[in-house]
Amino acid sequence: MKKNILLIGGSYGIGNEIATQLKDSHNVIIASRTKEELSEEITHHTFDVLKDSISDLNLPEEIHGLVYCPGSINLKPFKMMSPEIFQKDIELNFLSLVNVVHGLLPKLKKTEQASLVFFSTVAVKVGMPFHTSVAAAKGAIEGFAKALAAEYAPNFRVNVIAPSLTDTSLAKKLVSTEAKKETLGKRHPLQRIGTTKDIAATAVFLLEDSSSWVTGQVLGVDGGMSTLNIS
Repeated sequence: MKKNILLIGGSYGIGNEIATQLKDSHNVIIASRTKEELSEEITHHTFDVLKDSISDLNLPEEIHGLVYCPGSINLKPFKMMSPEIFQKDIELNFLSLVNVVHGLLPKLKKTEQASLVFFSTVAVKVGMPFHTSVAAAKGAIEGFAKALAAEYAPNFRVNVIAPSLTDTSLAKKLVSTEAKKETLGKRHPLQRIGTTKDIAATAVFLLEDSSSWVTGQVLGVDGGMSTLNIS
C-alpha cells in the first residue's frame, strides 16, 4: 500500500519538487492556497495556514509523512524591523506549523512510524546580519522539532532541513540575475547556491524508510556554509 504524504504549501518551489519525486511511489496530497500546474497523480486541497483548520480537510485516516513548506524571508536591518514583522513571521513559519501538527495528531498516531519534515535556515546556526526575524522564527522550529521528536519517539520521526540560499521564487529578489547567483554562490564552499532538487532530495530521504533511524536532527543542506570556512 502506498504511503500518504501530505505537503503543506507544496504547489511550487521545493514542495512541488518533493511532490514530483514522490508521486510515482506514494499517495501525495498537497494543501495550499494555489494549485499551480500539479500532476494528475497529486491530490490538491485549497488551504491557507493562516486562516484555515487542517481538521476541516477531507484527508486519509492515516498520514505517514508530513512536510511543512510555508516560509518567509525578511532581510532588513533590525532597526527597520517592526515587532509586527516578527509577529507575522512567527505566525507563518512557526505557529501555523504548530496548528497543523496539532490538528493532524490523530492521523499521524495511527501510523507505525510517521515522518515529519520541517524547514529552518542556515542563519539559525550561523549568525548573519539582517536575518533577525527569520532566524528567530526558524530557531523556534528547530527547538520544537527536537522536543516533539523526543516526546513522540518511536511513533514519530521529526527532522529539520536547514538550507542556505536556494533558487526559489521566495528568494527571487536575491537571485534575480545570473550575476547575482554567481556572486552569492561563491560565498559557499561548493561555489553555487542551492536548487529545489538539492533540498527535495533530502526531504524525500527523510520521508522514506531508508532514514528510519534518523530523528531529532537538523540537517544543513547548505553547500558547506554552516561548517566550512573558505575565506
